[in-house]
This record gives sequence, structure tokens and C-alpha cells, in this order.
Amino acid sequence: MEQTPPSNPFATMHKQRLYSLIIAAVAFITLLLPWVTFGLGLSYNGFRGWGILSLLGIAGVVVSVFMGDKASAYDDSTKKIAMGSFGAIALGALIFLITKNSTYGPFSGAGLGLWACKVLGLAGLAFLFGLIKIPQNK
Repeated sequence: MEQTPPSNPFATMHKQRLYSLIIAAVAFITLLLPWVTFGLGLSYNGFRGWGILSLLGIAGVVVSVFMGDKASAYDDSTKKIAMGSFGAIALGALIFLITKNSTYGPFSGAGLGLWACKVLGLAGLAFLFGLIKIPQNK
């Protein structure tokens, strides 16, 4: 009886979906980093306020990656879901940044996680719009 080794589920995934999943995973890590910092080493992460919108956007990207045929590129509907989800990631970080002073006071600073999450959301949008091209192996 010959056993077949378990296959890697990401080996057959299309690069567009795989890179979207990687961007979403890194965006999730930015939610754990400081989003608001205070002078005495106190900080808050992104799991509060408008950071929840970014978390929902990350969940939307993950859902869109596993919808449909994973071996092909996004079709029209799943691409729209992924683009809307990347937009939610960036929008959640942007609204958090705008409302930071009214929520946490004038002496609060924007943390690294907030800026990184906003940049990753915009990078995901640019990737799906086709502004960022990934070179193909020949």
C-alpha cells in the first residue's frame, strides 16, 4: 500500500491569490503592532475602534482568496470582493488616523502598525488594479 505525501495546498494556488493572501497576513500582523503610542511607552494595538474595519477587510480578502477556483486568477466578482476588502483595510486605518486625536487626546502619536496597515491596504489595491506587476517566471 503506497502512501502519497500530503500536498501543499498553496502550491497550486494562482500567484494573484497567493500574494493577496500574503498581504492580508502581513496586514493582520500590523493589527498586533502599536497603532497609538503615548510618551511613557504605553501603546494600543489595532483591535479597537476603526481598526475593526481593517480586521473585517482582512477577513474579506481571505474569503475572496478561497472562493472559486484557486488555481486561476480572480474572476470579476471575487476580484471586486478582494478590492473592496483591501479598500476596507486602508479605510479603517485612515479613519483611525483621522480620529486619533479626538479619541486618544492630542499627545497621542500614530504607531508603526497604523502606517503599515494603511500602506498594505493601498498596496493590495494597487496590486489588484494592475499598478504593481509581479514578474512571471519563464
